Amino acid sequence: MSWRSGFRRLWASNAASNLGDGISFVAIPLLATALTSDPLLVAGTAIVHSAVRLLVVLPVGAFVDRWDRRRVLWLSNVGRGVLLAVLALAVASGAGSIGVLYLVLALIGVLETAADNAALSILPALVDSDELDRANSRISGTQLVADEFVGPPLGGLLFAFAAAVPLAVAGGLYAAAGLVLLSLRGSFRAERTNEVAANVASDIADGVAWLRQHRPLRVLAVVGALASVGYMVPFSILVLFARDTLGLDPAGYGVLLSVSAVGGLFGAAATPALRRRVGYATTVTGSLMLGAAMLAAISLTTTPWVVGLCLAAYILHVVIWGICVNSLRQRLVPDALRGRVNAVFKLLGLIGLTVGALLGGVAASRFGLSAPFLVGGAFFVGCAAMAWPALRAWERKNADLARG
Repeated sequence: MSWRSGFRRLWASNAASNLGDGISFVAIPLLATALTSDPLLVAGTAIVHSAVRLLVVLPVGAFVDRWDRRRVLWLSNVGRGVLLAVLALAVASGAGSIGVLYLVLALIGVLETAADNAALSILPALVDSDELDRANSRISGTQLVADEFVGPPLGGLLFAFAAAVPLAVAGGLYAAAGLVLLSLRGSFRAERTNEVAANVASDIADGVAWLRQHRPLRVLAVVGALASVGYMVPFSILVLFARDTLGLDPAGYGVLLSVSAVGGLFGAAATPALRRRVGYATTVTGSLMLGAAMLAAISLTTTPWVVGLCLAAYILHVVIWGICVNSLRQRLVPDALRGRVNAVFKLLGLIGLTVGALLGGVAASRFGLSAPFLVGGAFFVGCAAMAWPALRAWERKNADLARG
């Protein structure tokens, strides 16, 4: 099978599941508020989803390296579809409860973690190495459209008809995402040069040990964790900044987020050519510095349209960073270890997001709503200082090997 036909199936599958994500992103919180008026129980939906992913991300990575990745992908997506269909039936019949919602979210969190890891791990088997940037850019662009522009408003519109409708639609999209992958022929199980470890913990330890010995990716893993902190510090209080500093109502806040997502589309389109022209070191470091500059600029203004432009440029940097790091992992990590290394990156990123949310709240409460943007910018400057020497040394080494 040519890489184009195989990639198109993966791309279509990702598009369907991303649209399901966008619908669920709005529908699940709305359903929680319909089931309970307790703010803590409503907030618990996000807590359950995040906590489950933190707990299972490493063992899931080990199983992605043990099992056929195509099978993991289609089963995970179909499984999410079935779970949402069951939840929709429970809600429509009046049997829905906050406890049932928590249980479904926990199971979906496990399957989502498996699907995300398997999708990243299987891509190098479907495209040539020099096409990874372009493939990741297409996937990122489609994800932005589905998650930011189409899914959320569609989810809200469907919920207005009936609470069960968006759940059923999202479930159907997940099921379709899984079924598309059934047409991928062949085995996508990683070929391992060593025997499978006797237990999952040993398998995970092997992946961590490999990452610790690979300097460029080890540095990027740490940078990714710190960048996640820097990202979440300001975004954890962005809604308050928009209301109290910019004077925006909820509709204005929604417009602000939509405008920012446009920057991500430009980033997805520009990354492949940019990376080919200047290399990974300059692209990654430049994107981090752009993020730092935009956060600093936001802290100095109270003009909504200026903040919107800065956020668009900021999200552009996020997308460029994500595409480059995904492509680098797919290029450099051996196939047999890809799931586990992906899992370590994801774990560090999830921890960083949690720490960033806490730090953002503390900084805003003590120093004002502009302070988190300066703190986040400082994190990105530090990330750039770490990433540049590691990636530049790797590029020089590759250039020397190519000449020699």
